[in-house]
Amino acid sequence: MPEPGWYDDPESAIHLRYWDGGQWTAERTPKPPPAGAPTSPAAAVGAHARPRSEKSFVATLLLAILLGAFGVHRFYVGKAGTGVLMLLTLGGFGIWQLIDIIMIAVGNFTDNQGLPIKVS
Repeated sequence: MPEPGWYDDPESAIHLRYWDGGQWTAERTPKPPPAGAPTSPAAAVGAHARPRSEKSFVATLLLAILLGAFGVHRFYVGKAGTGVLMLLTLGGFGIWQLIDIIMIAVGNFTDNQGLPIKVS
């Protein structure tokens, strides 16, 4: 019989399970990454390698400021459904337009694929 300790879980390929010397216990823990492997996807590709939208930050911001009440900036980034809603409500009576301008300015606005608008 093996010594007490942590071994590959016979019921799960992604866990380790504790063997007390006579039987498996209920204690489980995720397997650690292999030595030298990155610990997160960001570490694997670099901290700033997050994919970005091809839509222009400056164009999106200007459209939101100048024509945001009509939802033009949302049509530009491919969000036609919410663009129509903004058009019908005149930018959510200005509130939605203001929120979008702030979201764009701080870099939290995304296109229709969920990608952040590129800053440069």
